Amino acid sequence: MTEDPSNLNTQAIELANRGSYVEAIACFKRAITMDRNNPLLWYNLGVTYRDANHLHHAKNALLTAYNLEPDDQDILETLAHVCFLLGESEEALGFCAHGLEQNIRNAHLWNNSGVVYFNQGDFESACEAFEHAVTIDPNYYDALYNLRDTYEQLGNKTAAKECTARLKTISPGDFYAR
Repeated sequence: MTEDPSNLNTQAIELANRGSYVEAIACFKRAITMDRNNPLLWYNLGVTYRDANHLHHAKNALLTAYNLEPDDQDILETLAHVCFLLGESEEALGFCAHGLEQNIRNAHLWNNSGVVYFNQGDFESACEAFEHAVTIDPNYYDALYNLRDTYEQLGNKTAAKECTARLKTISPGDFYAR
């Protein structure tokens, strides 16, 4: 196999899918030495670090991808998620807001925002965010699940039951697949 950034990226993704994170990270780093300004390589490195539970490294790689491609929705979604996992709620909300300025119909960013609000105890804002996500994508399992939990927190038993009934008709999806 010719060693070029594209082939190394493909090889790294295959390694990461097998759980060989150390080897995958090495491939991404090698590819980046050949193409430092490729946001996809930095994004994939960040995702791999996230999956390997190296969240600070993930954030740094994703920030580099973001600086190269600040309006990429996948980068913004993943960066917001990693910031949330690091306990950086306001930063996570900032990346969600930036992404929603670019695409108000991004259900994943609405869901991410709702998760942050929910964990802050702001159930009204969480409810609004989850409702936006479910309005955009009525089959978005994670958002509907989160909306049900939020309705329960708000004491809206009828709406929570409606969500539960709807959840039984759909399947959970792969939230962070790209």
